[in-house]
Amino acid sequence: MNRSSAVATALLTGVGPVTWGTTYVVTTELLPPDRPLFTAAVRTLPAGLLLVAFARTLPKGRWWWRATVLALLNIAAFQALLFVSAYRLPGGVAATFGAAGPLVVAGLAAWLLAERATGWQLASGVAGLIGVGLVVLGPAASLDPVGVAAGALGVLAMALGTVLVRRWGRPVGLLAYTGWQLAIGGLVLAPLSLLVEGAPPAVDAAAVWGYLWLGGVGTLVAYVLWFRGLALLPAGQAAFLPLLSPVVATLLGWLVLAETLTPVQAAGFVLALGAIAAGQRAEAPVLLTRWRAWTGVATSTSPRSPTDVPSSSPTAERPTPRPSTPSVPTSSPSTRVPRGSSATSGSLPTATSSASTTVASTAPPTPEVSCRR
Repeated sequence: MNRSSAVATALLTGVGPVTWGTTYVVTTELLPPDRPLFTAAVRTLPAGLLLVAFARTLPKGRWWWRATVLALLNIAAFQALLFVSAYRLPGGVAATFGAAGPLVVAGLAAWLLAERATGWQLASGVAGLIGVGLVVLGPAASLDPVGVAAGALGVLAMALGTVLVRRWGRPVGLLAYTGWQLAIGGLVLAPLSLLVEGAPPAVDAAAVWGYLWLGGVGTLVAYVLWFRGLALLPAGQAAFLPLLSPVVATLLGWLVLAETLTPVQAAGFVLALGAIAAGQRAEAPVLLTRWRAWTGVATSTSPRSPTDVPSSSPTAERPTPRPSTPSVPTSSPSTRVPRGSSATSGSLPTATSSASTTVASTAPPTPEVSCRR
């Protein structure tokens, strides 16, 4: 995989956060008000059941509880808290909490994955947090306590889910793995929405289009690409991609809702995008190794140099044979060269020469050797 393929992997993984950034506009403009749990259930359950039916694979053994834990963190908790914050916090304020994701993932990855964050990554995480803050926090931004708590818990749930996906790996194909989490998460959210919010609300044509967008593109496609990227990208690198969500949310507010974009917000855009790009470059060599392992392309097996490119020589992977001293057979004990005798390089032994004056030659072996075998 070359450099362009590595960049393409990061871009495809970023499709998820980009579509999640459209949640704020779609929720406030198209969907029924004050129904975060119902919206989260409609968004996840149909997509999950569709993927499970297509893959025809169910969890086995310990993967029942592992899939449940991942579904609760990545789907049920994250989706519910995302919509609570979207309903209760105006604009893109809720996305500021998501901007702390890279720093939270860095701490959890150091604890659970033994992946120590570099100074470059930490600096990029701080820069991304500041950039998103400049983008979404304005003088009229209000802080609802429930929305603030939902935003903070949401980023913690997603960060822990991201790290556990890297720690536990993926036992089956991508579609089945994604379907498990979406289906289990939706099955948790559906009864919870009935218990907390009551009967489903009336849905008009605009809401139907909104649910189709969030369920089809914003969930099914987005989560398939997202979990694929988590299998290839290190946790620290993937954690920077959700910074795209608040940037997209604010940009859509400017384009669709005619909101004002100030010079300070423009500077925040540049800083946030720069932090995302810096986070990808910090792990570019590791990305190449992960991609080769995932696709089956041969890599160097040396644990000290994970980014070494294997040699194309056919003998590069062969172990070096242990040198051995060959034994020279002799026809009689008198074949040694007497001390002090002279030998001419390139002189060949003749049939009439005495055995006591045989001289070692640099020429190829004579038929005499084959006769002694």
